[in-house]
Amino acid sequence: MGLRAARAGAKHGAMRIALFEPEIAGNVGAILRLGACLGASVHLIEPLGFVWDDRRVRRAAMDYIDHVSVTRHAGFDAFRETVAGRLVLLTTKSTQSVYDFRFAPDDILLFGKESAGVSASVSATCDAHLRIPMRAPVRSMNLASSAALVLGEALRQTGSLPA
Repeated sequence: MGLRAARAGAKHGAMRIALFEPEIAGNVGAILRLGACLGASVHLIEPLGFVWDDRRVRRAAMDYIDHVSVTRHAGFDAFRETVAGRLVLLTTKSTQSVYDFRFAPDDILLFGKESAGVSASVSATCDAHLRIPMRAPVRSMNLASSAALVLGEALRQTGSLPA
């Protein structure tokens, strides 16, 4: 039995998370759970670095998979053809902090693959480039931790946090 793409709880115009070629099943599972808890749909841009039916996805997502809208896209072009909205890239290469940016309720928060982020061509298509401030000499946070921090801030700013 494969993991299914659920449609429960996602609203048109709600905040969205997009994961570009994610490599670690546990991160994806944790982000699916995050989306279920906070009402954000999740878009997975292939190729994935693991088998979609991986038990680690299921273990991290638990039964929350039934409460999140998840859509898989064959690649970045397919994603852009079917998903409209302001694309906000989270990257260590940006100088603008997530705390100095005004989020909109229907933004798409794009996170790159764990090992390499996104390509320059993908980055060039994004409407905004943001970073999470952190202490030197560390370079980046875990993908799921980053998604939680940024989604929480975006929902707080837009008054969209669940009660």
